[in-house]
Amino acid sequence: MTIKGNNMKKLIIPGAAFLLALSACTKLDVPVESEYTEGNFPTNEASFIAATGPAYSQLPTRYAVDYWRMQEMSTDAAIIPARGGNYVDGGQYRQLHQHSWTPDHPNVQGVWEWGYGGINTCNRILLLFEPAPESASRTRAIAEMRAMRALYHFFMMDLYGNIPIVTVFGSKTAPEQSKRADVAAFIESELKAIIPDLDDRTGAITYGRPTKWMAFAMLEKLYLNAPVYTGQQRNAEVVAMADSILAGKRYSLDANYIAIFAPENGPQITETIFAVPYDANKIDGCQFSRFGLHTALVDKYSLPFRPSIAMSTIASYYAKFNLAGDVRNTTWLAGKQFDNAGKPITIATTKVGVDDSYTGADAKDPYTWQLDFTPEMLLRGDPANMDIGNDELAKAKGVRSVKYYPDKNANPSTRMQNNDMPVFRLADVLLMKAEAILRGAAATTVNGELQPPVVLVNKIRTRASAPTVTAITLDELLEERARELAWEGWRRNDLIRFGKFEDAWGFKTDNDTRKRLYPIPTSEKVLNPNLVQNPGY
Repeated sequence: MTIKGNNMKKLIIPGAAFLLALSACTKLDVPVESEYTEGNFPTNEASFIAATGPAYSQLPTRYAVDYWRMQEMSTDAAIIPARGGNYVDGGQYRQLHQHSWTPDHPNVQGVWEWGYGGINTCNRILLLFEPAPESASRTRAIAEMRAMRALYHFFMMDLYGNIPIVTVFGSKTAPEQSKRADVAAFIESELKAIIPDLDDRTGAITYGRPTKWMAFAMLEKLYLNAPVYTGQQRNAEVVAMADSILAGKRYSLDANYIAIFAPENGPQITETIFAVPYDANKIDGCQFSRFGLHTALVDKYSLPFRPSIAMSTIASYYAKFNLAGDVRNTTWLAGKQFDNAGKPITIATTKVGVDDSYTGADAKDPYTWQLDFTPEMLLRGDPANMDIGNDELAKAKGVRSVKYYPDKNANPSTRMQNNDMPVFRLADVLLMKAEAILRGAAATTVNGELQPPVVLVNKIRTRASAPTVTAITLDELLEERARELAWEGWRRNDLIRFGKFEDAWGFKTDNDTRKRLYPIPTSEKVLNPNLVQNPGY
């Protein structure tokens, strides 16, 4: 299998044709329907992969936008302020930034439905596979579906805390809500049970599907966050899972950091352990350029559509990108902008168009202004609206990310990109191991190399052409995670683990620790009387 215009993506799409519309965990009384009969059950690897397609086609639908927003826009990493009354959308973006969301927030509801839609799809496929003849392909396919089900449960448990564990398709009984620690234990037991049956191959043959290495990485993440999920330290297990990946020698830090996130990324990236594949024409969901660039950048990046200028980072987060020579600094657009030939990118306007507070006699005379992205944002009008204005200065407030590099082959009508999104990659594995050791685990030797935190962090720094360190603290490691994993969907997870999710940043002052969990959606509580709302909502 290959990936860009590739068989992997082509395999996922046909499966979507018989993906059932299961939007929530309470909608389980759906008849089991399938194109398979006793005479045509999957019998080989290719047919099993095709049959599992719906479990994968569900994943990209909300991962890069709705789920990503809950994990990043609730932190200091990303923000969509209002700009002269634009980009308000019912206040949903400022609610994420200010931690003022409610059980009716569209992401809170939509992501719950997405996650349990994925869980139910996995359960449906597992039910279909039960009567299939025994084979190595069947065993592996079942393990992969259990891994995907564990992943969806992980996403839901991380966001909502106490959630139902759903392992049966077609039940007419509303599922019981489980304690967060019990959900974590279920995920752990599932992954440990299926690791022997998962594929250990890497590259195009397994790209976008669970492998042993993906299971190890998910367990590492689960153990690292165990104090949050279960109240227990599991640092030794974090190191053990990292070492299981490292000892396998299947992954290496890609020499080109920028390429990891480029539109052409895929199985050739040597450090991606598990990714969500996107295809501009076949697999919708990746729209970073649509939300976060600027209309004046269309020509520079050969974009086939007009972006919305809405999304950026805030000054305090951008300030973390301050290491000399660090290639990760180049993933942000800050300061005066130039085209690919080095010429200033300009906007034909007026002085009052640049700054609507300008009152000079020449306010409406033609004026050419060079696009200049500035980190700081200033509110205008009622602070409750989180509005920074809509003149040219305001439109350029906020440093813009090009980490998921603008795609000249994006779909012009849907504005979708081809950039796949890594979920687990080797750099995160190394940083998680370093953190666990700083939190008390013993440093270990892998492949003949003793790996204390300094060694692990310097692998990341060296790849990024950043200065190496001679010592590192936990707080400094969090800063390194901010630089290395910016906009990859882990910032909320990191800040909660470090006890910093309640800090003030940008326009946020809320310090309620109960906001570490999102509320159970109102719509789900109506459907399932067994669900108890999280405290504080």
